[in-house]
Amino acid sequence: MDHIVTVQEAVTAFEPWMEPTDAELDAIDAEMLVIRAEMELLDAQIIVIDRTPCELDERRLRRARRRVLAAHRDHVNSLTEVPGGAA
Repeated sequence: MDHIVTVQEAVTAFEPWMEPTDAELDAIDAEMLVIRAEMELLDAQIIVIDRTPCELDERRLRRARRRVLAAHRDHVNSLTEVPGGAA
């Protein structure tokens, strides 16, 4: 009966090789501003999902979209920066 496991063991089974590497964690950390901006946009979209957006809602959505675009731009620019500042 070695093949019988509890539900808790089956659900929480996790092998050490499944852990994210340091490089993956660094990549996630570098993208946190983008993730936060996208979460803010999602929150704004959820607010108006079942109603007609009022002027305040529309401004909130526009502002959130601009933040997502700016965060993506900054993230991509940080990945393509040339050491020494020369392009």
